[in-house]
Amino acid sequence: MDTELARTFLAVAATGNFVAAASRLHVTQSTVSARIHTLETTLGARLFHRGRNGAELTPSGKRFLRHAKHLVRTLEQAMHDVGLPQGFRDVLTLSGRLAVWEGFLPHWVAWMRETAPDVSLRLEIGFEADIMESLIEGTVDIGVLYTPTSRPGLVVEPLFEETLLLVSSDRRRGWSDDGYIHVDWGPEFHARFSDFHPDAPPPTLVANIGWLGVQQLLTYGGCGFFPRRLVRRYIKEGLLWHVPDSPQFNLPTYMVFPRDSESDTPTLNIALEGLRRLAIEEQARAD
Repeated sequence: MDTELARTFLAVAATGNFVAAASRLHVTQSTVSARIHTLETTLGARLFHRGRNGAELTPSGKRFLRHAKHLVRTLEQAMHDVGLPQGFRDVLTLSGRLAVWEGFLPHWVAWMRETAPDVSLRLEIGFEADIMESLIEGTVDIGVLYTPTSRPGLVVEPLFEETLLLVSSDRRRGWSDDGYIHVDWGPEFHARFSDFHPDAPPPTLVANIGWLGVQQLLTYGGCGFFPRRLVRRYIKEGLLWHVPDSPQFNLPTYMVFPRDSESDTPTLNIALEGLRRLAIEEQARAD
């Protein structure tokens, strides 16, 4: 299938009408209409309901949406892999949680640039489900995340343990439901948090990533549990304070990679070795 058809479909789905999609793609509206007609003919299904309010996905269109995204992403990945810059011998893709990009993975990037300067790197931010799916599909070589799932053909290897601290924007205040920012650190954290605070009501402010919680804390105040590595410099600068006598929770960090690739791809072995070395250093700083 022509990927331009998939790109056009995604543009219409995102904008909700053919005119806006044409503007985004820098083509005429008739071109967009012709591409969608060709795509619908190829698939044998109607993908959009056309009306005065624009174009709305049909049930078939909603099902095709995931496939279209995959088609475009696969092409982009292939272009990156095949079209290496001159002087580079290989490419490696790493996807990690945003919190791990703070103060850890950038050191790995620097290590790779020095140790394997002829390897082109593709860097991504993702959540566990997306990272695991990309590893299975083969579009990501290494995933660095908190709560991986066991899948055939993938190796799950512990890297280091985060320590979640309760920090506050006000040194005079400790644990309090008022202003508490609950970050989704995974099911194990939820269970242990409930053990320590069984009577705590459901949180009124929830963030799905630690960085977002920290920004809220720094801007408007409050308290929350965050990795020591993530808030270390803010504590040192006096912007946040570790709440004394508060519980601490361990949050293991893992790297996940294809099992079959470990022995026969030197680039992957170099990348994994770098992560292992930096993890040892990170654990030493935490201890």
